Amino acid sequence: MDLGLTGRTALVSGASSGLGLASAEALAEEGANVVLFARRADQLEDHAARLGGVAVAGDVNEDADLERAVATAAERFGGLDVLVWNGGGPPPGTASDADEGSLESAYRLLLRPAVTLVRLCLEHLERSPAGRIVAITSLAAQEPTTHLALSNTFRPALTGWLKTLSREVGPKGVTVNCVAPGRIATARLDELYPGGPTDEQLEEIALRRWGTPREFGDVVCFLASDRARYVTGQTLVVDGGLKRFLF
Repeated sequence: MDLGLTGRTALVSGASSGLGLASAEALAEEGANVVLFARRADQLEDHAARLGGVAVAGDVNEDADLERAVATAAERFGGLDVLVWNGGGPPPGTASDADEGSLESAYRLLLRPAVTLVRLCLEHLERSPAGRIVAITSLAAQEPTTHLALSNTFRPALTGWLKTLSREVGPKGVTVNCVAPGRIATARLDELYPGGPTDEQLEEIALRRWGTPREFGDVVCFLASDRARYVTGQTLVVDGGLKRFLF
């Protein structure tokens, strides 16, 4: 199936590893020009060279770095068609553990930079014949996770903002969607489950295994494609059948 991504330009944040890298790989294989943005410069350069893309080292908490990433994509390829937002996760903790400092830190990690980056990209995406915004969020946006109170707080906030945005930019042909990972085998999961999955935890998943980053990245790639041009304002869950909610 031709996804219509040949020659399109995609900016992927958090692209040095995990879900961001897997998304960049899927997009590059479909013929997109990929700009990889993340902090780890050495890894980023290696992956960009392998994918035929462009590396921009920077921190999502620095507005100047976000501006430089967007400008690089627009200058190198004459525009920007796809934004894939991906960032790190806050430390585990309970609701009663949250204090002013941890709330501010989580806001600056999960919500503020995403909103800033989307706003920086909008003028380019609105000029594109197929503007796409895909945000990697979390199951916590739909169902609170017991030990991730900060994620439970700010993931739904970002999802709500993006849902609102989808109504505003839809008339201009820009789609806005979220992809919520379940238990995908990344370094983040190693942090949350240092001993690996137990048999009981695997039994909670319909497919009885953790997902791979590329299985997730392929869904991101589809939402970024021409084939998904009538899908917007949605959250697609990629969890192997972990969650049992109907909507």
